[in-house]
Amino acid sequence: MAPSAPLPVRDGIGPTRLRIPASGPWSTIADFVIERFGHLDADDLRRRFDDGEIVDDDGTPITRETPLGTIEFLWYYRQLPAEEPVPFHEQILYVDDDLVVVDKPHFLPTTPGGRFLRESALVRLRTRLDNPDVTPIHRLDRATAGLVMFSARPATRGAYQSLFEKREVTKVYEAVSGRPADWAADAPIPARYATPFVYRNHICSRRGELRVTVDDAREPNAETLIEVHGTGTSASGRTVVHTRLRPHTGRMHQLRVHLAALDLGILGDRWYPDLQPEEPDDRRLPLQLLARELRFVDPLTGRRRRFVTRRTLSEVPVRHG
Repeated sequence: MAPSAPLPVRDGIGPTRLRIPASGPWSTIADFVIERFGHLDADDLRRRFDDGEIVDDDGTPITRETPLGTIEFLWYYRQLPAEEPVPFHEQILYVDDDLVVVDKPHFLPTTPGGRFLRESALVRLRTRLDNPDVTPIHRLDRATAGLVMFSARPATRGAYQSLFEKREVTKVYEAVSGRPADWAADAPIPARYATPFVYRNHICSRRGELRVTVDDAREPNAETLIEVHGTGTSASGRTVVHTRLRPHTGRMHQLRVHLAALDLGILGDRWYPDLQPEEPDDRRLPLQLLARELRFVDPLTGRRRRFVTRRTLSEVPVRHG
């Protein structure tokens, strides 16, 4: 369970926790922090200690003289950089005292991270709803559009989170891929894509690494039901394959990895099957992956819930064949 923060959410953004080593070449916690954040102005960091902006787990301010080894964690607010606004906006599809369901656009992260802090669905929602308790129940990659569920209050958050832990949420995605070279435009669906079919493999993710890897020597831990929904030509003239995807598991980048392994790499994907050089977002071709539908039995009311995105993928076939 995530630790309770001793500082409140401020401007939609929660405080950050930092682990402090029990020993080392620093006599004080402030000395460690100044070395740890060597890219920041040391005098400004000392001022933040003096002003009581850096606290321990109990919310007690840490001074610049607090010795190393007296606490395990400290909390502070990140200094917010100037952010370029993400010019796409989330839509709230449903909201009550316990649950918020949002239709997220491409290019907007679900939660703060990296160069995106204010420009995230979470911070926008906390500000928009004036509710610092809003917390994501699950997440979508920044590049993926579609449905995301948020908890509106801590008392019922666990009930909704347990739905995902127990795999009691039916998730439906759709994707658009380039058609493989050996699949002729006027040919029927190749036997290897006879639908629906299940694809499985073992996906490994490691902290700090952008991409996941596949280990074919290990038992599968990722499973997706795949159905070819249509083929043809998109509005931009691309020859494409339109699929519906029902993941049984929720591994990192699972759908992108599974389609790439089937020679159906998703259009706009710069990570799979091959990692492309980092470039600014290509807003003309967002990743053609959409979280289309969520279905579950509400753990609080027993009612069947079904939410469907209002978004569409730009490269779906407009001429079929």
